Amino acid sequence: MTKRINKKLEYNTELLVVTMEECGEMIEACSKAIRCEDYINNDRLIEEVGDVLCMIDIMKEKGLLNERDLNNRIQLKKLKLAQWTNLVK
Repeated sequence: MTKRINKKLEYNTELLVVTMEECGEMIEACSKAIRCEDYINNDRLIEEVGDVLCMIDIMKEKGLLNERDLNNRIQLKKLKLAQWTNLVK
């Protein structure tokens, strides 16, 4: 497999575009998991979530995101989920 790099895209732009593409693939895997009722140890879901996590790691490594801000946001989201869903207690 050869590495294709689009020289026209600036690094951060390419990073975000690839991240968006990976998120789209994860959305598709989630949808298919629901349709097939295949939630546990779903290889496609594992693959796509792993790809998204990889892109998030790269964004952190390159300084676009930092762990403290992400952890703060995670805690805020959990509070909202506890209020509006049954996902978090």
